[in-house]
Amino acid sequence: YVHRVYATHDGEVYPLPINLGTINQFFHAHYTPAEAQKLIAGQAGELAGTDPANLNDKGIQLIGRPLYEAFIKNYTGKQWQTDPAELPAAIIKRLPVRFNYDNRYFKDTWEGLPADGYTKWMERMIDDPRITVELGVDFFDESQPYNKTALKAAGVPVVYTGPVDRYFDYELGDLKWRTVDFKEVRYDEGDHFGCPVMNFSDADVPYTRAIEFKNFNPERHDSQNPNKTVVWEEYSRFAERGDEPYYPVNTDADKALYARYEAKAAAEPNTVFGGRLGTYKYYDMHQVIDTALTAYE
Repeated sequence: YVHRVYATHDGEVYPLPINLGTINQFFHAHYTPAEAQKLIAGQAGELAGTDPANLNDKGIQLIGRPLYEAFIKNYTGKQWQTDPAELPAAIIKRLPVRFNYDNRYFKDTWEGLPADGYTKWMERMIDDPRITVELGVDFFDESQPYNKTALKAAGVPVVYTGPVDRYFDYELGDLKWRTVDFKEVRYDEGDHFGCPVMNFSDADVPYTRAIEFKNFNPERHDSQNPNKTVVWEEYSRFAERGDEPYYPVNTDADKALYARYEAKAAAEPNTVFGGRLGTYKYYDMHQVIDTALTAYE
């Protein structure tokens, strides 16, 4: 499996990240790499030599106004529910632009997914007589046996992967998170987008992207439901208490607040805080696996 992402803008589909194919298609041109670099440098020149503090100006400085406004500005506005001019520049400090036709999303040497999917992978990990799984229980509900208070009193080691502010009952304040609402759409067709992820860059589409699951497993494409497909549309919003958080917002104030929670977490010797929620960090899956192995060691 190789991860490739596409974006719909103004009724046309483009490859992402922005590469020479995107640039030539967008400008209806046949630029060479050197010509494209010169073009983008010229379009970004309006902010050359400056040190933008906000995402909007940083995006223009990195890739020029036309490409930024087509593919980044409105998508980012939907993703964060905030005008990019009010977001910190650090969010896109390394916005990738490739001056060749490489449209792989990642640059890693190796890519892949578990052969039978993440569900089977997780089921095999817990298929051991020493492991018991309890669903539908609340770690903070003291009426059930495996609760935080009881386990701390017993000195039992705990791996906690929930929100770190929730663990401490929000006593220092709430960290800010983004969450995602999903709308499922089923199509009576074998393939709807032709790719696993389609971004929607324009403001008039309320969701940020759509995920077509069967395209994560191209080797099974014709054997499983060849005439049907499932798509999830993603709607991004701020998380409130009770929502499932997905992404740390990571403003300077949030980072400062997390540092205080991190100090409290360090004072809990029998508890390992892990994952995006437990460490208030944005992780991709390979980073999650790496941090779990490191924590185990």
